Amino acid sequence: MTTLTKDLDADGAGDTEKGENAGERHHRLRWVILGVLALAQLMVVLDATIVNIALPHAQSSLGFDNADRQWIVTAYALAFGSLLLLGGRLSDIFGRRNTLIIGLVGFAVMSAIGGAAVNFEMLVMARAGQGVFGALLAPAALSLLTTTFTDPKERGKAFGIFGAIAGGGGAIGLLLGGMLTEWADWRWCLYVNLVIAAIALVGALLFIGHNKAAVRPRLDMPGVVTVSAALFSIVYGFSNAETNGWADWATITWLVAGVVLLAVFVTLQAQTAHALLPLRIVLDRTRGGSYLVVFIAGIGMFGIFLFLTYYLQQNLGFSPISTGLAFLPMIGALVLTATMSTAVLLPRFGPRWLMTIGMLVAAGGMVYLTQLTETSSYASDILPGLIVMGLGIGSSMAPAMQGAISGVSAEDAGVASATVNTMQQVGGSVGTALLSTIASSAVASYLTDHASAVASNPAYAGQLAAVHSYTTAFGWAAGIFAAGGVIAALLVRSGKLPATPEGAAVVHA
Repeated sequence: MTTLTKDLDADGAGDTEKGENAGERHHRLRWVILGVLALAQLMVVLDATIVNIALPHAQSSLGFDNADRQWIVTAYALAFGSLLLLGGRLSDIFGRRNTLIIGLVGFAVMSAIGGAAVNFEMLVMARAGQGVFGALLAPAALSLLTTTFTDPKERGKAFGIFGAIAGGGGAIGLLLGGMLTEWADWRWCLYVNLVIAAIALVGALLFIGHNKAAVRPRLDMPGVVTVSAALFSIVYGFSNAETNGWADWATITWLVAGVVLLAVFVTLQAQTAHALLPLRIVLDRTRGGSYLVVFIAGIGMFGIFLFLTYYLQQNLGFSPISTGLAFLPMIGALVLTATMSTAVLLPRFGPRWLMTIGMLVAAGGMVYLTQLTETSSYASDILPGLIVMGLGIGSSMAPAMQGAISGVSAEDAGVASATVNTMQQVGGSVGTALLSTIASSAVASYLTDHASAVASNPAYAGQLAAVHSYTTAFGWAAGIFAAGGVIAALLVRSGKLPATPEGAAVVHA
């Protein structure tokens, strides 16, 4: 295998003839490399939802109770969300290809352990392990995408595909989880990662070349400890709120601790020369606004998947497979606008209005779902809203991912990419807890206000209360998407994005 070795002098020049030939080979294989990176990203994203549909079957098989069920999801979110920034910086230090390969192997091993779990503790341990290696895998994939595609038009297409996977991977997880659970066994929701990881690993070994970094940053251990503890506290606090409410002392304690630790982290980053997350990355208006858009999109998307899944299965009687298929039109619309917006519109108009309009369109699709009743039909009352949301999320998510890492130096590419994934993951955790709490409050309020109906027909009243809780959550999610559009309009700069990362080791054909 020809490897890519790029030695830079002080001016970023000085390639050997061998390096140039390897660079040409690397550039010719860029679309193959995109396929490898897309598989890695898909595995990480779909794993956040694929297990959800399998949970009742896993619970029956392993014999754990409802109170423990949330830990199958929370263990992954805690490890993944709290270690992403560390994973991004490790990819900058030890090389993105090496980090990607370690992440793929580790993720596959942990998936195998989870699929073979004989008890609840073994499954939770495996899910946490998936989160650890996912935190290595995700930022390495995104930063490799940044340095592989240097032509603005090609980069737009590549980010469109990558952004579509990031936005639609959760829905794909629901479909795949339903198929595997119904047709095979719940354990295959974990075993399927071995197949995906094996294909991606072979591709990484064959097609992704080695790259010698011009600058190898130091590891900021105080920053690692404080930000990991902060993100763990925040994700755990929101997860606890989903179960025990916002007034619970543990919820308040964990959230306050997370905010304090984040403040300490920011203070440390401003004072150290080797910051884990240099503040120059997030203080840039376009990048900062893009991170917030990714965060808000994460909140809204998880609201779509969570409550609409409940409605389709519990109210319309859809099977797990039918539920997954119901999201396919949304994925199609998302892929279409994600690829078109980054390839055609982003180079011409810049990210500001794409993100603004996209978030507002997504809010409109969510508003459409607020009119659902217990007798609504999929074709007329759900499908149009899903398509509109797909169009909006696709046209905002992909440009936001590209804007979030635009103009960063080569030594910061990994941690900047990790911040994108961190915002999406933490946003999903926040959205799940926040919207679940709102929905629970809506149920309680509805049952109190309709006490006579509850007394006369409890089952029907319960069904009405559930639908009311979903539409209430959809209304809040619409407001959150709209807030994302306002933030994008106010923060993100007009104009085109930088063509390449500043100081990046760029390989040309």
